[in-house]
Amino acid sequence: MRLALYEPDIPQNAGSLMRLGACLGVGVDLIEPCGFVLSDRGLKRAGMDYLKSADIRRHESWARFRDGLAPNQRLLLLTTRGDTAYTDFAFAPGDCLLVGRESAGVPDEVHARADARLIIPLLRGLRSLNVAQAAAMVLGEALRQTGTFPKQEQ
Repeated sequence: MRLALYEPDIPQNAGSLMRLGACLGVGVDLIEPCGFVLSDRGLKRAGMDYLKSADIRRHESWARFRDGLAPNQRLLLLTTRGDTAYTDFAFAPGDCLLVGRESAGVPDEVHARADARLIIPLLRGLRSLNVAQAAAMVLGEALRQTGTFPKQEQ
């Protein structure tokens, strides 16, 4: 399981997601260009010392990321334009969860490449959750379904 961030705008969200990946043993792909410098204070503050433990791969473009996906790896886009509730979806251990830019989501070509477009059901009239919160919710369900949460050491 991997978590991919498409051209993230907000360093605190990216740092939080990298920290999440480090704590849960999930690799994180950063699809550039980012809307901030990777040495940004906000990124480091949100990621804290967990960033040293994170499996982070940087991709200079969408094309490079897309071309690097394994042939059988599903790309699952979390989007407000989704057609399947994440709670109704059957995840697999090799899936890659993709979140878009906070300011603009992802372009149509990314939507077209996704194997599934997942939505988080919200109350009527409300648009979306914070991208880091949304990714954490869906990643938690994916890890639960696949039995791949880290084992708690006693």
